[in-house]
Amino acid sequence: MTLSEGPDPTSHPGTDLVGVVVPAQRPPAAPSEDVVQLDGVALVTLTRPRALNAMSFALLTDLARVIEALDADPEVRAIVITGAGTRAFAAGADVGELAQQTPDSLAAAEGLRGWDRVAAVGTPTIAAVRGYALGGGCELAMACDMIVAGSDAVFGQPEIKLGIIPGGGGTQRLTRSIGAARAMELILTGRQLRADEAARLGLVTKVVPADETLAAALDLAAEIAALPAGAVRAAKAAVRAVAELPLTGGIQLEGTLFRERFGTADQVEGMAAFLEKRQPHWEGRAEPPGRPEPPGRPIPPRPTEERPG
Repeated sequence: MTLSEGPDPTSHPGTDLVGVVVPAQRPPAAPSEDVVQLDGVALVTLTRPRALNAMSFALLTDLARVIEALDADPEVRAIVITGAGTRAFAAGADVGELAQQTPDSLAAAEGLRGWDRVAAVGTPTIAAVRGYALGGGCELAMACDMIVAGSDAVFGQPEIKLGIIPGGGGTQRLTRSIGAARAMELILTGRQLRADEAARLGLVTKVVPADETLAAALDLAAEIAALPAGAVRAAKAAVRAVAELPLTGGIQLEGTLFRERFGTADQVEGMAAFLEKRQPHWEGRAEPPGRPEPPGRPIPPRPTEERPG
């Protein structure tokens, strides 16, 4: 049974097209090291390796439902999305399936809303990209909040060579990432970008050696998952609003989100720890791998007279 057939969305079962591991496990850096369990981190894997993880409507539907279910789970505080194998994150849409479509069938297709549904979740998402991320695969990477690219990663929107244009947000997200002039050239020619050029243009968060891609993305996710979840989600919402709102509206949203953090347990603990010159201990949060977890202690009352310098 696939998730698109409707099992319990809170159980994170994965499907035959989308694998899920919660909590994620970081592979050992050396044979002598152990696998590290990353509390708060979910790993989602596109599992169509024979098709280079091409994004069929069924895969997009399952992916959106998996990500939304993880987003609803308070124990999941960061999500890494990757592709099975090393040849492709996702090499594009399923062209055979697309070739049979009409304007009406596309308008009714649930799968075509998959990219926007992934982009809409409040939990931070990180794309771990090895090999090809083309067409719909590039659009999925851009729908995530951050992209960790292996040195072998290749990005592009080649739809123009099929007589169509990007349909999963590519024209909009690529332009917001690298600017109109550069995006126009890439979309109108279908030219591909290797990881180093993508980094120079600002498309990706970081480039790492190819075989370290997944580990680097998981480490970044673990670092985020160890921080106060409410503040992380508020910060993500404020940054995401840059693409949606004018400057005045974005600043107003930021101010609202900023004020709403005050009085929360995380805000009280964070500021008390600063004033007491100690590391904060977020309730229910594991420390990042390698960092000793401080002993639990009651949250002190919020200071009213002193302010951080």
